[in-house]
Amino acid sequence: MKILRSLAFVVTLLLTLSACPLARNLKEYRLIIESIEIGEVDLLEVEDGIYYGEMDAVIVSAEVWVSVFDHKITKIELKHNHGRGKDAEVIVKDVTEKQTLKIDIITGATSSSKVILKAIEQALKSERLILD
Repeated sequence: MKILRSLAFVVTLLLTLSACPLARNLKEYRLIIESIEIGEVDLLEVEDGIYYGEMDAVIVSAEVWVSVFDHKITKIELKHNHGRGKDAEVIVKDVTEKQTLKIDIITGATSSSKVILKAIEQALKSERLILD
């Protein structure tokens, strides 16, 4: 009986310890998502070319390549690592059509929406990679 209790205690302890990194990641993820603020970019100040940006929020991340021609966003290529936020990928179409980052967040994919928008903002505020 003592062996069974000891075994149960060890199993419980191992399960608890293995969950700690996941809990830390989840806490860090929530803090990052809550702290994301999307700024506006003046496209009149963005020269023609291709720009790269990224945002990593532990569980959700995005990399974007934003093409600009004549001070307009012409194309956004997205690499998106998401949990259940695939629906947010339509954001790139919305940004391209409306030419602004001030667009509605996708319901049910709030975190991914914020991460993608922040990556686009960072791209447009970065140094040009390629002259298009």
